[in-house]
Amino acid sequence: MGNILYLVIPCYNEEEVLSETARRLENKMKCLAEGKKIDEKSRVIFVNDGSKDKTWKIIQELHQKNKLFAGINLSKNRGHQNALLAGLMTAKEYADMVISMDADLQDDINAIDEMIDKYAQGKDIVYGVRSSRQKDTFFKKATAEGFYKTMNMMGANTVYNHADYRLMSKRALEGLAQYGEVNLFLRGIVPMIGYPTDVVYYERGERFAGESKYPLKKMLSFAVEGITSLSTKPLRMITLLGFFIFIVSIGMLIYSLFRHFTGATIVGWTTLMVSLWAIGGLILLSLGVVGEYIGKIYLETKARPRYIIEQFLNEDN
Repeated sequence: MGNILYLVIPCYNEEEVLSETARRLENKMKCLAEGKKIDEKSRVIFVNDGSKDKTWKIIQELHQKNKLFAGINLSKNRGHQNALLAGLMTAKEYADMVISMDADLQDDINAIDEMIDKYAQGKDIVYGVRSSRQKDTFFKKATAEGFYKTMNMMGANTVYNHADYRLMSKRALEGLAQYGEVNLFLRGIVPMIGYPTDVVYYERGERFAGESKYPLKKMLSFAVEGITSLSTKPLRMITLLGFFIFIVSIGMLIYSLFRHFTGATIVGWTTLMVSLWAIGGLILLSLGVVGEYIGKIYLETKARPRYIIEQFLNEDN
């Protein structure tokens, strides 16, 4: 079993944290190499996802100073999941194992040691899972936990309290490469691969600098993307809801006929108005859900590239 490790770090407007992230990762990779846990050919790949600041310039400077650091520059902003996939698929050609993590220094890099140990024990996928959320605000904790519970309830099965901090073997990455959908949700796709997995728990730290890339609005959008990309359960729920409304309508028909023959038809005006608004809202909601799926089918049929690499900085350039 080989031990060439590649770290894949997606970056979007990370100029404030990138230098410190590189310093800490350089020290960690050096310690791992000295301890014979990883090969000297191991690398750190920063993936620039169309940043508008000096992120790519900093990556270029890091590469020039130290060949440990490699860089991928995407042709335009493609989103976190596509940027991560670009790094994973590139690293797959060089590494025996790949660890993906964010650039904001919140993921505990000391968990890398245990991930590598699990890999050595034969695990193809090792998930980094938060041990607690004590440092989060009440709102952040409630929305984040609600995110995972909602995802699983709607059929998009994910690892609870796991983001994108994980180790994948070369074999697992080759399995991931067989999933060709354009609408990516890696947190749901990776568990589908099915090779031996394990979990490493860690305490998530505070962001070193800069702003969070996942506010509530983006988290909600991410949840919708994940649910509609991985599950047809919302469509099944619409069918069940339609059946329920049909049963209720039969009951309302019987009630209306009864009121008609007793001469009290005006009394039902409020009920009628409420029913019209409720049914109208449900119809629009149902059309919206169906539209989400049709839109995704439209994008999948076009088979557009998920990312385009403009430049790849490795040890040869």
